[in-house]
Amino acid sequence: MGALIVNDKDEILLVKSYKWGDKYTVPGGHIELGEKSQAAIKREVKEEVGLDVEPVRLLLVQEAIFPSEYVKHEHFIFMDYLCKTKSSAVTPDKDEIQDYIWTSADKVLQLELEAYTRNLVMEYLRTLETEPNVK
Repeated sequence: MGALIVNDKDEILLVKSYKWGDKYTVPGGHIELGEKSQAAIKREVKEEVGLDVEPVRLLLVQEAIFPSEYVKHEHFIFMDYLCKTKSSAVTPDKDEIQDYIWTSADKVLQLELEAYTRNLVMEYLRTLETEPNVK
């Protein structure tokens, strides 16, 4: 699960994690047994960056089989949500997240993103073009 988080200034939150080769990614994690996906994304974001978010919609589903940028040999199915937050006060957990940045949509693709985050950001940008009210 991943959360593409947008604040009230229409900035996107990206985080750096050693797990993804210190490239920018989005907060996220696993669904616990019996947990619904939207509850899981809210919990994972709160744990990793201290933000309360509201999932807006499922934006992208991706399958990552042994991603080369990831620290372990894993197989993921990402359910990536577009989420909104009213706060920009990030508190990284320092275990999963080593750094973060808020950036504008027009600058986000200039950053060093891991491949699945790049796919997610590109889908968000396409959505902005076709559905401008998604902001």
